[in-house]
Amino acid sequence: MISWNVILFSVYHVIVILAIIHVVMDNRQPAKTMAWALVIWFVPVVGLLFYLFFGLNTRKERFISQRSLDQLSKRSMLEFVEQKDLQLPAEHRQLIDLFVNENFSLPFKDNQVTVYDDGYAFFPALLAEIAKAESHIHIDMYIFAEDPLGMLLSDALIDKARQGVEVKLIYDDVGCWNVSHSFFDRMRDEGVEVVPFLPVRFPSFTSKVNYRNHRKLIVIDGRIGFIGGMNIALRYVKGTGTQAWRDTMLKVEGAGVYGIQRAFLIDWYFCDRTLISDRKYYPTSQNVRPFVSSEATTLTQVVCSGPVAPYPEIMQGYVRIILSAKRYVYLETPYFLPTEPVLFALKTASIAGVDVRIIVPYRSDAKWVEWASRSYLRDVVEAGVTVMLYQAGFLHSKLLVCDDTICSCGSTNVDIRSFENNFESNIFLYGEAAAKQLRDLFHADEQQSINLQDLPERMHPKFMKRLWESMVRMLSPLM
Repeated sequence: MISWNVILFSVYHVIVILAIIHVVMDNRQPAKTMAWALVIWFVPVVGLLFYLFFGLNTRKERFISQRSLDQLSKRSMLEFVEQKDLQLPAEHRQLIDLFVNENFSLPFKDNQVTVYDDGYAFFPALLAEIAKAESHIHIDMYIFAEDPLGMLLSDALIDKARQGVEVKLIYDDVGCWNVSHSFFDRMRDEGVEVVPFLPVRFPSFTSKVNYRNHRKLIVIDGRIGFIGGMNIALRYVKGTGTQAWRDTMLKVEGAGVYGIQRAFLIDWYFCDRTLISDRKYYPTSQNVRPFVSSEATTLTQVVCSGPVAPYPEIMQGYVRIILSAKRYVYLETPYFLPTEPVLFALKTASIAGVDVRIIVPYRSDAKWVEWASRSYLRDVVEAGVTVMLYQAGFLHSKLLVCDDTICSCGSTNVDIRSFENNFESNIFLYGEAAAKQLRDLFHADEQQSINLQDLPERMHPKFMKRLWESMVRMLSPLM
């Protein structure tokens, strides 16, 4: 007589084999396929559950119809926006066209950009703009923490809602797992429209938990936009207690705010299924306070990417910039687990004589990611890339600057999760003024960093540590 243990053992192995077949048939990158197959086979039960929660690929699902996307973007953007004498930089024309062709990310001229390099500068500026809001406030945030800073921001939003200002807030359901429902309910009760992004509830848990809205977008009256890497949480001001927190956020004034607005309204439709394309969300300089000073010259392009898009737009942009660089490419990222195309581009540019530099944290807030990234960092150093480890705190900044002509800042880390799984947003800025601002910021961070090659224990670890790092690297497609 066959025992129940044998039956359960057999059923489990049939499920494992079917799961591995599912991974193979999904036609992912071979490295990612092998990683998932190894985890499912060699980590009993836990590996299978891990795949169900974090590995199922929903890239082919249609979360938003093309007709609705056209109404949210093409109709509103083309009908309400006119740019006379728009001049596109010849050296970046193909990059601009790439973003336009893929998801209708239009370029906008004559913007003024302000850079904030910590929470002490950013949050007072944000509160000041919220206080001046007259029409609407739109916030799209991965984390809106229930801490003293989060309470201060929520009070400010409630105050504006009481004044009759339209306030809409999107928060990521996983990013805010530790935030109580009462925190958001309080804002709802006071007139703030609050919706979660892809709420994670059983049984749809497994198809949603891996695809998160990592964007950080704020629009005020359609004339002021904020975009970058900062969430709404006290640690962006005070640090974590053990180390300070260094991040970058940009304020955009000018028609470039239309691109941030469009990104928010698409996410709002994604969450709330409310189609919004009213003219008031794309104001002209005649019906709101003047956009910018006459010195504003920066050309901007807001680009969003996500797992439901046919191509990884932001990753493609990075690869094209890196391979087109003539003098230098500087990158800052808190996590360095690059996809093969980005890794290949960085190595190729460095070997071709381009000055490629990368700054990452000396000490990460995620140990597994830090272990996995160390072998990648050694790889690029061997190709001539300069790798610096930031020591003045945790570096959460995500920026790229190239040749004093183009730069980018946003929510996208140089890792597989950001490029392939998360919903991300970056602003690409064309012109010398913005590029030099971010270049100078990079050099300031460089002064507080140490060269990886000056750390022999990192560059030449002992055998067991090197073996462990290499084993963890195998899991990098899953992190």
